[in-house]
Amino acid sequence: MTSTQILSNFIIFLYIFGTFVFGRFVNFNKLVLPLGVTGPESATFDGGFPVSGPFTTVMDGRIMKWKGHTIGFVDFAFTSPKRTKKQCDGTTDPNMAPICGRPIALSFHPIANLLYITDAYFGLLVVGPHGGLATQLARGTFNFASGLDVDLLTGDVYLRDASLTYNIINTTQPGFNSDSTGRFLRYNPHTRHVSVLLSGLSGGGGPAVSSDGTFVLVPELAGKRILKYWLKGPKANTSELFLNVKGNPNKIKRAERLGEFWVAISIGYLPRMPLITPQGVRFNSNGVVLQTMSFNREFVNKTISLVQEQDRRLYVGSRFTNFIGNYSN
Repeated sequence: MTSTQILSNFIIFLYIFGTFVFGRFVNFNKLVLPLGVTGPESATFDGGFPVSGPFTTVMDGRIMKWKGHTIGFVDFAFTSPKRTKKQCDGTTDPNMAPICGRPIALSFHPIANLLYITDAYFGLLVVGPHGGLATQLARGTFNFASGLDVDLLTGDVYLRDASLTYNIINTTQPGFNSDSTGRFLRYNPHTRHVSVLLSGLSGGGGPAVSSDGTFVLVPELAGKRILKYWLKGPKANTSELFLNVKGNPNKIKRAERLGEFWVAISIGYLPRMPLITPQGVRFNSNGVVLQTMSFNREFVNKTISLVQEQDRRLYVGSRFTNFIGNYSN
């Protein structure tokens, strides 16, 4: 056997080994929130060395940071200038969200050392490396900001506005039906201008920019599909159907393998079925599904909003738990 053949076989072995061993995520443990705190819908990590986090959003209006199993989660930032710890810490009352804040999604810009946040009531915000009260950006532009991602090459922020007619409280009411007034937008941090790139979308979710900055994947949570919006090339500023999915796709995140993504899917959420099946689906830039992970045992009959891969681990977030799921090999 020639050296070229040996190298080729070794590369094939590494690919198979990485897919079927490193990618199985057979071990599970919980990153538990403080007592009484719920709703970790999102997670992100900073760009430090070593990487720290995850940071997560919770129902009582805080962004919290994981400091390891000994310390757990600690306060990092918050979105509402009206918020007080006495009034808001641990609240699960959705009517308190306009006072306490309801952060939904996070995206970290490691070069600028900034954490971008979407809040269901306060829109798009940003906070620096020391946390505290986040600064509201583009006031009054959003009705129900649901997800975002930062283009690491340009610094532009891409985000979803789930609807122009309903808000987050409506989504928990009996008989809720999503409409098709959602939007996909771009925020330019240099000009502070917001552009509407797509409208008439069904439901929210969180977009993901490709690693090379050529396109953004845009989920339609109620539409059960993912669109591809081109940023560069001959199709720039146009969109096309990228992938139909069986359930409701929420946040999309870049995977650790270049050109791959994870999406959190809840089968049976909209329209509501007796049993919800939560899954994570990994796929490539061509829309080819590479892996499907079931989270049904640990998130029984619960919707999930996030599957985030970091250091060969999966971090799974849900509005209806008091922990972030941590799957490893």
